[in-house]
Amino acid sequence: MSQQPSVLILTTGGTLDKIHDPLTEGIGFPSDETSQLPEILKVCRCSHPRLQAVMQKDSLQITDNDRAEISSAITGAPETAIVVTHGTSTMGETARFLSEAEFDKTIVLTGAMRPYSLSFSDGGFNLGGALIAAQTLPNGVYGVMNGRVFKAQDLHKNETEGRFD
Repeated sequence: MSQQPSVLILTTGGTLDKIHDPLTEGIGFPSDETSQLPEILKVCRCSHPRLQAVMQKDSLQITDNDRAEISSAITGAPETAIVVTHGTSTMGETARFLSEAEFDKTIVLTGAMRPYSLSFSDGGFNLGGALIAAQTLPNGVYGVMNGRVFKAQDLHKNETEGRFD
């Protein structure tokens, strides 16, 4: 069996990283900006990816300047297999933005429709799929959600059904 490429996970926030705040009774990011990713990887016994925080934002707040920051982190990474955690609302926009850079790497965006910190999250499932996709797909930009792989131009959230089709 050939050696799998090293994987970098870039965290940008999104629902995957949100937690329930008992004081406000709302869902948001922890005040210390701690990501849920180390816990997800620990629970799944997945110790090989390197983690790098880029930002912690709801995807509705991500701008093209933020997308350029994500692109810069990808360019500066020695890894050729990269997973980007991202909020689902504008994941497709970011994927299409990144695809214009024509990286010589495999970039896979993923996220969750429900926070990992709450029960019944799809976050761990989506992250596992994204890790496998980043190691096995040819160079390009993709999204992995709901057990499916989408090319950047085909990554669209179905708001009515609450999934990606």
